Amino acid sequence: MSLSSEAGVGPSRQLGLLRVVLTVCLPFAAAYFVSYLFRSVNAVISGRLTGELHLTASDLGLLTAAYFLAFACFQLPLGVLLDRFGPRRVQAVLLVIAAAGALVFSLGEDLDLLIAGRALIGLGVAGCLMAAFKAVSLWFPQERWPLLNGCMLGMGGLGAVAATAPVEAALTLTDWRGLFAGLAGLTLAIAALIFLVVPERHDQPRAGGLRDQLAGLRAIFASRVYWAIMPMTVTGISAAMSIQTLWAGPWLRDVAGLDQDAIAERLLVNSLTLTAGFVFGGLLADRLRKLGIGLGSLLVGGLVIFGLIQAVFVLRLDVQALWPWALFGLFSNLGTVYAYPLLARSFPLAYAGRANTAMNVASFFSVFGVQYAIGGLLDLLAPSAGGAYPPQAYSMAFGLFLGLQALALAWYFLFRPRGSARLG
Repeated sequence: MSLSSEAGVGPSRQLGLLRVVLTVCLPFAAAYFVSYLFRSVNAVISGRLTGELHLTASDLGLLTAAYFLAFACFQLPLGVLLDRFGPRRVQAVLLVIAAAGALVFSLGEDLDLLIAGRALIGLGVAGCLMAAFKAVSLWFPQERWPLLNGCMLGMGGLGAVAATAPVEAALTLTDWRGLFAGLAGLTLAIAALIFLVVPERHDQPRAGGLRDQLAGLRAIFASRVYWAIMPMTVTGISAAMSIQTLWAGPWLRDVAGLDQDAIAERLLVNSLTLTAGFVFGGLLADRLRKLGIGLGSLLVGGLVIFGLIQAVFVLRLDVQALWPWALFGLFSNLGTVYAYPLLARSFPLAYAGRANTAMNVASFFSVFGVQYAIGGLLDLLAPSAGGAYPPQAYSMAFGLFLGLQALALAWYFLFRPRGSARLG
């Protein structure tokens, strides 16, 4: 069954579409849900980890960022595997590794073992979004990729929601170790769902041998399109993920002076609007496409607005308010919604997995570096006796990476392709 054409929308076609949504979209969406839950949960349990294990800000940054380092290191092999073997088999195997990592994390008694468990989780969920994007590219026409990718990303937003107040509630029934043991079981169940339910597509172009696949990677990295959009996409994504998945909690504690319940409330609002932003971004692209407004323009506009929102935190304006966190979630990941399909469209369909992971490898190495660096920058100013870092330390750290985003945006306007190769 193919959905490469939008002609003919009779009952049989509608049933076929429903079948694809249920057997392809939902299993991969479930995987991305648990991936984002793992990614975001340390923002809620950070106080428990630092208290129990006596971690510094640098320790906490390294522990949480280990997920992103392992994630990034696997991206290029992941692209080759997805294009060669398809998303179903690759994703099912990787989720088993993530489950093992969650179990190791739940048993960790020192920083080294926790880092090892966190890194295994990062490796195991490294394909969740890219496998979903690859599945979308196999089963749906190009003009629907931004909308469907946005919906997939929305499930990640729900994972971020689950990592806030629901996790806080779960921690009244168990400790963080029991939480991660339960997540290990959930991850195994999703791996089985993908392996048993998702169908294969045998009528789509497959990548050739290793030499051909490496040649495809070289073509992507040599592309002017890649080097135009990668810096601004990567700097925006790394700031968003570093803050959302870890440093939002300490900022709300140290700068806004909020207690744990108020922190969880703001993280929940942020995660809800993150989910809405993913879906909104996809719907907006689908609507504006008909008016001739391309993905390049939407990418730039979204990142500019996101930069202005970050300035609110750098300048410490209205520090206890909900609205900045609502807007932060709404606009923080529009770069992901627009940049990945924009890049993938520039190459043959058989390159889709490698094109997406080429962007992802840069993004997640950057997230690792930024998340760890923020902890190091905070440690430059001594914390109070209660462990709180000075507000100006957060402004220095957040402001530095906001400045890098501004430079990357300027680079885009200088380097973007012109004429027939124009991004849009």
